[in-house]
Amino acid sequence: MELLEEREKIVEYGKKLITARLTKATGGNLSIFNKSKELIAISPSGMDYFETTKEDIVIIDLDNNIKEGSRKPSSESKMHLEIYKNREDATAVVHTHSTFATTIATLNWEIPPLHYLVAFAGTKVPCAKYATYGTAELAKNVVDALNKSFKACLLSNHGLISTGNSIEEAFTIAEITEFMAELFYRTKCIGKPVLLKKNEIEKNIEKFRNYGQ
Repeated sequence: MELLEEREKIVEYGKKLITARLTKATGGNLSIFNKSKELIAISPSGMDYFETTKEDIVIIDLDNNIKEGSRKPSSESKMHLEIYKNREDATAVVHTHSTFATTIATLNWEIPPLHYLVAFAGTKVPCAKYATYGTAELAKNVVDALNKSFKACLLSNHGLISTGNSIEEAFTIAEITEFMAELFYRTKCIGKPVLLKKNEIEKNIEKFRNYGQ
């Protein structure tokens, strides 16, 4: 069985998408890129996360060919693949439909630097232009929004996507970005948030490079 460890992590973090309230039902998707084998383990399309097993995880290559697995890969596989092709630092992708991030995304707003934790994603959280889900157009819009500078972006009228050098990092950034979206929503309800200056956010980006153990 190819990419056993990656399969097990996709199963584990798929359940966490639900328990962390980052999505509903079968929404969202996850993948891990094994660079040495040039293979991606990705969640199957439309399956209950709590019923998904390691055998259900689909192994695809960078051309979206199924290399192992009997299930259909995530409908957003094109988006995952374009990120891996364009971002050397990305080896995991998490896509969610979390409530507050999706709320801001339906307004087609980005999340500004209202809190230092925005630095986990970059100097802000940009918002990708709308395109139908699962399309090459959406994949391109997401890559354009992420550019080389951001580890997360909103998807207009859709949700949130985050990247990382591990599934743990990508998931953490998704959680923190949802928290930033909630803060932005709540502060906009009662006033105008005071934003941090760009140099302060950049300072925190540097500090987070060595954050944790």
